[in-house]
Order: sequence, then C-alpha cells, then structure tokens
Amino acid sequence: MDTRYGRGMPLTSSITDYDKNWPRHYEAEAKRLRPIFGDAFVEIHHVGSTAVEGLAAKPEIDMLVVVSELGLLHHWQGELLRLKYNRGGDLMNGHHFFKRDRGRIRTHKLHVCVLGHTQISRMLGIREHLRANSSDRRAYAELKLRLERDNKGGIAEYLGAKAPFLDELYLKFQTKG
Repeated sequence: MDTRYGRGMPLTSSITDYDKNWPRHYEAEAKRLRPIFGDAFVEIHHVGSTAVEGLAAKPEIDMLVVVSELGLLHHWQGELLRLKYNRGGDLMNGHHFFKRDRGRIRTHKLHVCVLGHTQISRMLGIREHLRANSSDRRAYAELKLRLERDNKGGIAEYLGAKAPFLDELYLKFQTKG
C-alpha cells in the first residue's frame, strides 16, 4: 500500500462498534454504482471492516468494483463525480480510488480494479479470513482502536501502522491455499 495516501489528512472518522445496517448501506450504494461501469462491469463487493460482522470500524462503506478493462475510466470518473465521488490518489498501479464525503465526513470508499489485479484477491481474502477467524478479528479491532487513540499523524500514519497486520493476515491465508 502507498502510505503517501492521505499525507497530512486527519483520520476521516472515529471507529465505532459494528453496525448491522452497514450491509444495507452497501447494497443501496452498490445499486447506484453498478450502471456506471456499463459493459465493463464484472462484479462489486463489500470489502473492508464494515463488511465483517462484529468488527469495529470507521463507518465508511468500502466497495470494490471489478471491471474487465479501464478504457472508460475518465468517463466513469465524471459519472462518479455526479454521485459525489471524488477522485483519490491511485493506491497502486491499476488500483483506482474514489471517496464520497457528506459534509466533512467520509461515508464511502470505492476501489476500482481490473479483473485479475492482485488487490482483488487480497481484499476479498482478508475480508473472508476476518469473517471466519474471531481471534484475528478481535486482534484487528484492538489494533485499530489503539492506533486511533495514539494517532498523531493522521490517516497516513493509521493506514501505515495497520498495514503489517493486514500483510500478515494475507500471508496467513495465502499459505493455507
């Protein structure tokens, strides 16, 4: 992950207990987003901590859109802007990021990747591992709460500090497969 993301930006939201409405919020937003990608649309997934029942999270719905090609990215960007999604920095080559805020509060994060991109299996794998493994889910929640409490450098510091834990989870389920 590019830890330059959000350099100097404060944490976007406070971590809260799991909200049983998050899946419903995801479904409503997924329904709005699907048509934007037209024939290139492959699938959309609820990812991130709000996709893991019982996991404390920033109340920001993370979504992953998988497309067959990126040829219309500029067009999609205009359509996403109409839905109040602003372009964020690419998180890595081929991993495009958009964010939606209501006022100064982040509500949604959208990741767009081409089918086969390594981030797709990583995001889905970590989500599934956390759904199935209560001890890792609990450890991740504790880590996030500690990082939030001790944070001095904003979102980049927070993301960078939790990255090793997520890398370790990724390796854990990669070696099982």
